[in-house]
Amino acid sequence: MINNAFFIGVDPVIFKIGPLTVSWYGVLVALAVVTVLAWTAWQNSKTHAIKTDALFTAALVGIVSGVIFSKLLHVIDNWSYYVQYPARIFSGEGLAIWGAVLGATLGIWAYSKISKQFRFTLFGDMIAPGIILAQAVGRVGCTLNGCCYGIESTSPISIVYTNPNSYGPPGIPVLPTQVMEIIYNLIIFAVLLALRGHFKKEGTIFYIYLALYAAWRFGIDFIRDGSPFLFGLHEAQVISIVVLAITLPLIFIKNGWVKKG
Repeated sequence: MINNAFFIGVDPVIFKIGPLTVSWYGVLVALAVVTVLAWTAWQNSKTHAIKTDALFTAALVGIVSGVIFSKLLHVIDNWSYYVQYPARIFSGEGLAIWGAVLGATLGIWAYSKISKQFRFTLFGDMIAPGIILAQAVGRVGCTLNGCCYGIESTSPISIVYTNPNSYGPPGIPVLPTQVMEIIYNLIIFAVLLALRGHFKKEGTIFYIYLALYAAWRFGIDFIRDGSPFLFGLHEAQVISIVVLAITLPLIFIKNGWVKKG
């Protein structure tokens, strides 16, 4: 018998109508997208720094490129599985958060350069708090879905998935890394809000967001279920190292805390 643990018996699937399956994960991911879009529109309504049509197009580009990269990184990370079931590559299951963040970033950056209708650094600072807030919403979906769980543990804060349809290991207490990330993401959200207006250089808030999340993902993945990708590290940890190696120098150099060369 398992004691001192939190039990989650939620069925990941809300309902099915013919071929249509509506899941908690899908609903929360959709809500996360709405969150970041609403945040961006709200912030831009205060300053009107970006024209509405450019903002709409940037959002559309970000969603498409984010989904593509998110799926791509997920497939790469789980290649042995998708080699056996290639048709599932095009299913709605499996998204990598780093793929969503970096894919959307790359897509919107490219659009800003091509359209020349707004500065990406301005857009990044405006949207950064909304992104991390959306990530917190998305992790609620992960918690209910049973994915992204931690390693097996006897800790009193462990969670046990009891529904047979859950993606979590049934009946095994694991660390609630999804819940931990929700809390951490909300802390980052508060930090980013507090830091706004304290830097002269555009883009700093966005880089700080990336650095803070990268530091978290590198650390939390040591106690999170996953497969080795490179040097015994998970794919997300390797990406986090690269992100930190890029964003930390940018933060210091852009703000004149260190000199170039």
